[in-house]
Amino acid sequence: MTTRIATRFAALAQEGRPGLVTFVTAGDPDGDTFLTLLKGLPEAGADIIELGVPFTDPMADGPAIQAAGLRALAAGQSLAKTLAMVKAFRAGENETPIVLMGYFNPIYVYGVERFLADARAAGVDGLIVVDLPPEEDDELCLPALKAGLDFIRLATPTTDEKRLPVVLKNTAGFVYYVSITGITGSATPDADVVGAAVSRIKTHTDLPVAVGFGVKTPEQARAIAAGADAVVVGSALVETVRHTLDGEGRATEKTVPSVLALVKELATAVRSVKR
Repeated sequence: MTTRIATRFAALAQEGRPGLVTFVTAGDPDGDTFLTLLKGLPEAGADIIELGVPFTDPMADGPAIQAAGLRALAAGQSLAKTLAMVKAFRAGENETPIVLMGYFNPIYVYGVERFLADARAAGVDGLIVVDLPPEEDDELCLPALKAGLDFIRLATPTTDEKRLPVVLKNTAGFVYYVSITGITGSATPDADVVGAAVSRIKTHTDLPVAVGFGVKTPEQARAIAAGADAVVVGSALVETVRHTLDGEGRATEKTVPSVLALVKELATAVRSVKR
């Protein structure tokens, strides 16, 4: 069965361009504002949408995404509400892939079998669960693949030739290459180094490679896109949310338009790269 993710990457290859993956934290800064933002992302230029599932101990995330998660949790966001938002999005948009990114704890508490069934029914296409290594594939990865969801794995600058095949073994959809060592949004990636790393990964897999962590500006996105199948931008978008909030931390009339404007700039930069 062909997933929305595979279909989208095939379309990007046909168009001869890299894609833009936008990361936003589900429920940030509140449910209604977020759903409006989510619905606006495809038209603004997002090729794939990555939804961060808020969690109280997000060990892979930098300060910006941690703060976004706390804002969402304070507004009452939960895994069930995140799935409901995906379902609401799917009522009007059936082509843009949605990937949930987060940690295993909320899924474990929800119940793996129930979660996979509900995620599939809501219209989720893939999962990135950063604290489940390949050695734990029986916990979620293999059941997810069986349920028709792509399980996307992270490769990093420290993933060596011996480890890489282990990481890639059950990976589906695309490989997420973490362009820097450290947490999200903490440094700026070097486009030449990233390009070489992507080439190395591609000697081990036919899957597309998306590059994220540290890409903040349209210029950086364009540079990274030159050597990748897609570029992931997250911290810059959630920081744009934060900068538009009022003194009480609530959304303003600038919140959604400001984020979508940045997405449009990023999309224009990425789409200027031709294969």
